[in-house]
Amino acid sequence: MTTAGDHYDGLYLAGIEKFNECDYYESHEIWEELWTEYRGPSRKFYQGLIQAAVALYHFGNGNIRGARKLHGSVHAYLEPYAPHHLGLDLTRFLQEFDVCLAEVAASTDAFPEIQLNPDLLPEIHLDPPPAA
Repeated sequence: MTTAGDHYDGLYLAGIEKFNECDYYESHEIWEELWTEYRGPSRKFYQGLIQAAVALYHFGNGNIRGARKLHGSVHAYLEPYAPHHLGLDLTRFLQEFDVCLAEVAASTDAFPEIQLNPDLLPEIHLDPPPAA
């Protein structure tokens, strides 16, 4: 018997693994490889994940303006796929993403100094989980 978890793309899963390890640059690279070749209905979904990874990468490196700029576009790409897509609870993910970047999104300073709180970093857990 096969389940939906048997059909996740390997690059999607590899990107999630790097994302959950907080290796946002590498997750972005992996998902970009998937996005570049993909021409199906999930193309903008993958683009939203790429932008989420890049936003968190910028935030972690002190590029608050870059993180703030990408914050809204992540919602624009992912919200049409809510509440769930490819095993991801998008409502929960976007809430966690927003909590993590709340200070970034609210800041109006040109060059704010905001520290990333590692306890607030979003993670991706799929339901159904990938096949072992």
